[in-house]
Parts: sequence; C-alpha cells; structure tokens
Amino acid sequence: MSETATGVELLGLGDDALIASQRLAEWVSRAPTLEEDVALANIALDQLGAARMLLAAVGDEDELAYRRDDHGFRNCLLAELPLGPGRGDLDFGWTMSWLLMLSAAQLLRYTDLAAGSDEQAAAIGAKAVKESTYHLDHATQWMLRLGGGTEESHRRVQQGLDGLWPYGHELTEGIRDRWLAIVEPVLAEAGLTRPADRWRPDGGRAGRHTEHLSYLLAEMQSLHRAHPGAQW
Repeated sequence: MSETATGVELLGLGDDALIASQRLAEWVSRAPTLEEDVALANIALDQLGAARMLLAAVGDEDELAYRRDDHGFRNCLLAELPLGPGRGDLDFGWTMSWLLMLSAAQLLRYTDLAAGSDEQAAAIGAKAVKESTYHLDHATQWMLRLGGGTEESHRRVQQGLDGLWPYGHELTEGIRDRWLAIVEPVLAEAGLTRPADRWRPDGGRAGRHTEHLSYLLAEMQSLHRAHPGAQW
C-alpha cells in the first residue's frame, strides 16, 4: 500500500470488512458453543466498525453500503465466499481457515495504514490493528486445536484450506511474502498441509464477483431498499 492511502485502497479495505462482517453474522446463534457464538459476533462487530470508519473516509457510508450493486463493490473474492463448502452450509473448520487467511491480510494492511502519512487513514489503521490482532489470534488458536484434534476436525479444516487457498492470491497482492510468514508457521504447527499454488481467481477489486455476493447483498440491503430514506 502506498504511503498516502488512496480512496480506492480505503474502499477496498472497507468493502472487505463490511462483507466479512455480514458473513460472520451468519454464525450468530449457530456457533458450536455459547462462548464461540459471542466471540464470532464480536469479531463481526469489529469488522463492521472498521468498515464504517473506512467507508466514511471515502464518502457516505450508508450510500456505499446499501445503494451499490455487486459490480460497485471492491472487496476481495475471499470475503464474500460462503463459510462452508456449499452455499448456505456453515462449517466451523472452513470458517477458521477463512478467518486465518483474512485476518492475517487485514492486520498487515492496517499496519501499513497506521504507518502512513495520511492522518485520517493512520488513525483508522491504528484502531483496526488492535482488533485484527485479536481476530488473527482467535483463528490461530482454533486452527491449532482443530488441526491437532480428531481425524474429523483435521480433515474439515484441511478441506477449508484447500477450498479457500486459491483466493488468497488476490487477498494478498503486494503483501504475499509477509502474509505467508504469518500463515505458514500456523499451518505447520497445526500439522496442516499448505495447498499448492494453482489457479488464481481474481476480479473482486475490479467489481467482478461471484454469485455469492449478489445473494449476500440482497439480504443485507433489503430493508434499506424497501424503505429508502427511513430513519430510526
């Protein structure tokens, strides 16, 4: 990321966080334990808070969140993917693989923002770094537990890695070596196999998305579009 953050960069980061928040909210009341239900809800709220700050730095946050169609969003493809092997299927091992990949990248992006010369962006980055550090630690601890747990837990978290890994290339453009330096030791300690680098889907940063984003936005934007201009 450049020393002075651009609107395009901030919009991409804001969209990543907004869409990730919506995805994680799907776990509310469905997590494996009450404690984890609260943890995932808090991570979703952290993502939403970061999204609000980033989008407000670019323009009107409500307009950006609720009035754009899928082609207007600039989030990476990883953020919009379902948190399981099929649309509507939630899988905890898959989700922790997703959160590890995403939070490691967000931590690096926010660290770069915090070190930049743009005062507003640096303030946003400094706050988001603290939250992303927690998200990464949470994902790491679960990856170690699942990877080193039962045969079934290991299989499912490895399945998540295998399915999500190709999308990491777009996620980590410009920071991949630093990202791998965070992620690879976690995989090694968990006894997981780093997937091979093969196909590299992209396009999210240019507004070319999977069908999954359209379904997500239809739910997220439905109330605002049904009652435009409504206020609490």
